[in-house]
Amino acid sequence: MVIPPYLQKGDTVGIIATARSFQPEDALPATDSLRHWGLHVVPGNTIGPEYHQLSGTDRERAADLQQMLDNPAIKAIWIARGGYGTVRIIDLIDFEHFRKKPKWIVGYSDVTVLHSHIHNMGIATLHATMPLNVKKNTPESMQSLKDGLFGKPLSYTVPARAQNRTGNGEGILTGGNLSILYSLLGSPSAIDTEGKILFIEDLDEYLYHIDRMMMNLKRNGYFDHIKGLVVGGMTRMHDNSIPWGKDAIGIVMDIADQYHFPVCFDFPAGHLQDNRALILGQRVKLQVGKEKTILSFTNDGRP
Repeated sequence: MVIPPYLQKGDTVGIIATARSFQPEDALPATDSLRHWGLHVVPGNTIGPEYHQLSGTDRERAADLQQMLDNPAIKAIWIARGGYGTVRIIDLIDFEHFRKKPKWIVGYSDVTVLHSHIHNMGIATLHATMPLNVKKNTPESMQSLKDGLFGKPLSYTVPARAQNRTGNGEGILTGGNLSILYSLLGSPSAIDTEGKILFIEDLDEYLYHIDRMMMNLKRNGYFDHIKGLVVGGMTRMHDNSIPWGKDAIGIVMDIADQYHFPVCFDFPAGHLQDNRALILGQRVKLQVGKEKTILSFTNDGRP
């Protein structure tokens, strides 16, 4: 995997919206943070416009992403917010210049479309908080974003959970939002998980939807040859009047129990205030113990 050049003070970050609309005033906390880190900020043409729920038409959003990808002065592209819409423009983008000169793509949730598509090009991306959330993020979340962008090795130690399955695994980290991974199945953006550490998280889903998505990933072989599973926030789940019978953790364990890889729950990433940055495409070591879990990025240049 190719790791894009890490940022240096004086570099420029572009902020765009590839999905739902996003207003300039909502970008101020993120802009202030970037400038405090010594970076310049350029807002895209999609910051401000509203086209129904979206930040412009498909063509307008694609054009904004394209010009940010092709502009050599832009060293990282920070997607402003999620929602829905990135999948509508992914096939309109020409990644030829980006392949030759990759740069950091940053975000989570709906940005999983970009993470997955670019992962298949052999280029790493940064799963991290977005401008919409900066005001509510924990200091640890923001520090991890800065560390990820500037190339400081990332390592996280989190308390053990009773449902964890202990063990060690090593491989390239991949994944993202479960609903998006599910929606990409069968498309050119679907990821190959063989030999990798898989990360999943989700928000605002019915429990039987989680079960359906996990079953579909299973049937597509997503868990057959992974080296470990990291489960982030499963936030604001819903149930029906007749309960499904298991919470999100139980549903995931239903699948994981059929395999032998280590499993970590409640990892601080996803739709959480404490949303730690993860470099998707970089090799990690996952150590799930009885008292703690350690996820460390090797940062040694190996694919």
